Amino acid sequence: MRLSVLDQSPVAEGSTGAQALRNTIDLARLADDLGYTRYWVAEHHGGPMLAGASPEALIGPIAAATRRIRVGSGGVMLPHYSPLKVAETFSMLAGLFPGRIDLAIGRAAGTDPLTTFALQRDRRQGSPDDFPEQLAELLAYLEDDLPADHPFARLAALPGRPEAPEPWLLGSSLQSAIWAGQLGLPYAFADFINSDGEHIAARYRDEFAPSRRLQAPRLAVAVWAICADSDEEARRLATSSRMAMAMLHRGRLIPVPPVDKAVRFLESEGDPPAGRRLVLGSPATVRAGLEAVAEAYGAEEVIVVGITHDHGARRRSYELIAGAFGLSPGGDAQASIVDMSA
Repeated sequence: MRLSVLDQSPVAEGSTGAQALRNTIDLARLADDLGYTRYWVAEHHGGPMLAGASPEALIGPIAAATRRIRVGSGGVMLPHYSPLKVAETFSMLAGLFPGRIDLAIGRAAGTDPLTTFALQRDRRQGSPDDFPEQLAELLAYLEDDLPADHPFARLAALPGRPEAPEPWLLGSSLQSAIWAGQLGLPYAFADFINSDGEHIAARYRDEFAPSRRLQAPRLAVAVWAICADSDEEARRLATSSRMAMAMLHRGRLIPVPPVDKAVRFLESEGDPPAGRRLVLGSPATVRAGLEAVAEAYGAEEVIVVGITHDHGARRRSYELIAGAFGLSPGGDAQASIVDMSA
């Protein structure tokens, strides 16, 4: 089982977005040193909690600051963009960092309806819901597979060739799994958004059609996890994100609060609505929790996402998880943790 990182560039209360972005570079260097397989950065817009509005702007600096880890988007929210522009941008990144760039694509807006509208170039009306067509066009550019008589055929001469990014499809719903399977794409499921996804992962495998991209299904599951020296300390660190989520459900976006403030809030106000899985605890507890999720999904890779107020605590969390799984700088666990061959 491989372990990877999804970083949402959290902004701590009392800090700044600029510092959050510098923390992302710092954490990426650490993940590279620890032996994680890939480091993905997310796309969110219009809020004070997460600074990662432009994964394509972060991927280059991260790849330049690291040595071997794969770097990519988790993900690019394709409805905001021209498929050609995305193809050109990630082609350039792949040309600069051969064999290390992932292009994970999402359908969600990553924000609220007003911000989605503000991101549009043409605001005379809402954008059409044409994600399948956008995705097909993007893949055709990346693979130089546009028909010769297509009006955009000559545009497939991308700047980073012969290098190319590895495309993935992101999702938290059944529809994304169907598309990923039918297109023969690797699929990353967001368990931290929807923890009832085991049947969706099974549907992805059922729908999978071998392609020039991939001969067999490849599934990663993104899981919310925080690790500390004790179960109690991990649960305490998690109060910051739990308070932020509670405020989000009330329609209020806030920076990530400090632990003491979050503890007081949760004691007086209660937790956010249930439904999201949180893997929290000591190294042994978190290892067992992540193994269980991977086995339930039949996933060969777990992508760990976690938010804390203190950047040092987040670094420590990823260090402890790497140690629990015996990661090495080569990027793989020293022993097979979950048998996916059954």
